[in-house]
Amino acid sequence: MFDAKKTNTQIITWVAEYFRNNAAPETKAVIGISGGKDSSVTAALCAKALGKERVLGVLMPQGEQHDIDISYELCKTLDIEYFEINIKNTVQAFYDEVIKSGLKLNDIAVFNTPARIRMTTLYAVSGMVGGRVANTCNLSEDWVGYSTKFGDAAGDFSPLSNLTVTEVRAVGKELGLPAKFIDKTPIDGLCGKTDEENLGFTYAVLDKYIREGICEDETLKKKIDQLHSINLHKLNPMPAFGLDSNK
Repeated sequence: MFDAKKTNTQIITWVAEYFRNNAAPETKAVIGISGGKDSSVTAALCAKALGKERVLGVLMPQGEQHDIDISYELCKTLDIEYFEINIKNTVQAFYDEVIKSGLKLNDIAVFNTPARIRMTTLYAVSGMVGGRVANTCNLSEDWVGYSTKFGDAAGDFSPLSNLTVTEVRAVGKELGLPAKFIDKTPIDGLCGKTDEENLGFTYAVLDKYIREGICEDETLKKKIDQLHSINLHKLNPMPAFGLDSNK
């Protein structure tokens, strides 16, 4: 049985120790704030571990974002400093240059480029303020590759990557976060579909399979296994040739 209270305490201790061992006393946690459960819980945990004055939120809409008010509310609820940096023009400028070069944009480039530009933005801000970038991915998303390599899958430290969606929500409730931050329907912000619509199964089904090895639908089980297998490259260290590789 998952113990949200115990896990909450353990993560707060872990984050505090990470910063104590890897950063100067004034170093800030820099977090991309989407208003969803993962960034909300990560920000709340960092505020508990470091103090709210050492947490910096970065809002990165791509043009108009219909639910950005939730991001504002999260920052105000936690009383953390935040900045808004709109990536629309940067993304479009890149697309324009690609088209000018003669290359043809496809869905892979269109879906993944904004996530990578957001991570570039976070590291630029981190460099400006002297910070460490928080990875906000969870185990469920990582398991099936629902993240962008060198985009939202990047970061300096990761409080939630060993927690399923169900467990992240439980930790959020334990932290006392309002339901609108932890129960907000996850949407990728690119194609207009929810995460679960894109995946073809619910996080409840995925989480049960991850933790208990149970998936009643054999077709979904095979799909989850396939997604996990083909996306392991996002989780594993980059393969590197060694001089003894051919021995």
